[in-house]
Amino acid sequence: MDAAALVLPPLLLLALPLALPSWLFEVLGWVPAVVFPVGSGLQLLAIIHRRCAEGVSIPAWMLFAVANVCMFLYTEKYEEIESILGALGTAVLNVCVVIAAIRFKNLKKRAAAIASVDA
Repeated sequence: MDAAALVLPPLLLLALPLALPSWLFEVLGWVPAVVFPVGSGLQLLAIIHRRCAEGVSIPAWMLFAVANVCMFLYTEKYEEIESILGALGTAVLNVCVVIAAIRFKNLKKRAAAIASVDA
């Protein structure tokens, strides 16, 4: 592989904002601001609706929350609604998923313990 092949892609990335319309970047900023909270919200609703957290990885959802807060701080876009919703809003929902998963995992264990005592 020659040196030009290694340098060309970063140069194209630098030119990308000049080649695309600004409204497209505005739309692209809203995609994660909508997709990430909706995805987390769907997981939360699934746990609450089923009253079961089977298959939900609590450590993974805790890490998602930490990563979203770090992303918010890293991007330094503290006043942009897209950043607030996409990172902090998702982090709050991630914590809610963790709380719901803990609650419903414990409920399942308690129900199983009560059933074994009654049997």
